[in-house]
Amino acid sequence: MSDEATDLVPPELTADDVLRVPDDRFTTDTVAIVTGAGSGIGRATAVALASNELTVAALDIDEDGLDETVDVAGSVDADGRVVPIECDLTDDAAVEAAVEEAAELGTVRYAANIAGMQHIASLVDFPMDRYDLMHDLMLRSPFLLSKHVIPHIEATDDGVGAIANMSSIHGHYATQKKPAYITMKHGLTGLTRAIAAEGDGTLRGFSVSVGYVLTPLMVDQIEETAAERGITEQEVIEDVMLGQARTKEMMTPIEVANLFVFGFSSHARHLNGGDLCWDGGYTTTYE
Repeated sequence: MSDEATDLVPPELTADDVLRVPDDRFTTDTVAIVTGAGSGIGRATAVALASNELTVAALDIDEDGLDETVDVAGSVDADGRVVPIECDLTDDAAVEAAVEEAAELGTVRYAANIAGMQHIASLVDFPMDRYDLMHDLMLRSPFLLSKHVIPHIEATDDGVGAIANMSSIHGHYATQKKPAYITMKHGLTGLTRAIAAEGDGTLRGFSVSVGYVLTPLMVDQIEETAAERGITEQEVIEDVMLGQARTKEMMTPIEVANLFVFGFSSHARHLNGGDLCWDGGYTTTYE
């Protein structure tokens, strides 16, 4: 990247950053499945949930990234544990096997569908092979993972659990050059509501929507957006990413992860079919 954006380094996660919520179901006997756990928001969520004493089945195709996530959990002295499960989320058999492996670790009650990717191009120019990959990873695999997780939650003694989907401000409105991403995030809203509709009030579905988060994916996106729009990387940050927000700083991965911690907890039992929109004012204000 150019010197303009060299200060954009995802911050190191510390124990003090993690929200800890007392909850009778937050024990090492309880399993939370987290996808995309090898980096970014997925890694932070895996570490945050493990810091709340849960056993985390951490899914990602990146084996080295998963090992780093385990190390980060150790560095913050997480009371729970992170168990890495290498998994290609676009492979149906692999997803089913990963859920069964997670169930061997304890009682599955929670799942966070976080894995995602981005591609910057207009709808007219969008490559369909890229669209298909994004669909399989970001919409089909959350649907499939939920299909396999729900029976495990329903089989618990009280049927209590939750499935959370990583949405976005782009699940609320559309901007240019991100048609596939926007389509997938809007689709996750429907999946979230479908889970809530079928969950009998104890098995909840909810989503998390945020603005721009300081992750490796976002840092890479700055270069793509600058090239696509013919502007500098600094202009992307100031005008495109933060231009509409009232809060003039990007979120950190652990700030997003803490929303999943709260959403899974008993304090959020009325969060069902809804969205935790922490967007700094993107979707509700304008100039």
